[in-house]
Amino acid sequence: MKITAEPRSDQWNADDFLGGARTFAIAGVKEGAAEQKYDIALDGEVRAWRPPLGMLRVLMQAWGDDSDVWVGRRVTLYRDQTVKFGSDVLGGIRISHLSHIEKAMNFKVTTSRGKRATYTVQPLPDASKATTPARDFRTEAAALTGNVDGLRALYMDAQAAGADPETLAHIKNQAAS
Repeated sequence: MKITAEPRSDQWNADDFLGGARTFAIAGVKEGAAEQKYDIALDGEVRAWRPPLGMLRVLMQAWGDDSDVWVGRRVTLYRDQTVKFGSDVLGGIRISHLSHIEKAMNFKVTTSRGKRATYTVQPLPDASKATTPARDFRTEAAALTGNVDGLRALYMDAQAAGADPETLAHIKNQAAS
């Protein structure tokens, strides 16, 4: 049985991704009912994803500003524990991969008042072309704790597969253990 700890909420929160990144198809976009400008419906899910302005800009730059075009396209979301709200580091939801882009794309995203950083999104392969199951890099890293050469190879494999930044950091931490 998979254990879940879901808050009573009508939206996706960063803590929903503590178990790792998840890929969704976009089912629709409507004007937001809360503090965020838009509610993005995710296929098969009840709760809305309410992207902050930075991630909304990433979507617009990658896919354009016509939300009807977004329907059916896929996005991989993950928890980035370094996201700030004001001066507090609370964590937030970020995009790691998008379908319908040919190659990795770099974006300038505001990180704090007056500061911008480059943010990279990887292409998400066509779902119909996926023939092999995704590797569980975190489990493999745990089995290789202390094996620096094995973890180095695993890190390179995870990076080539487009693993999210938290998974890459987890592998690095296993090498330090």
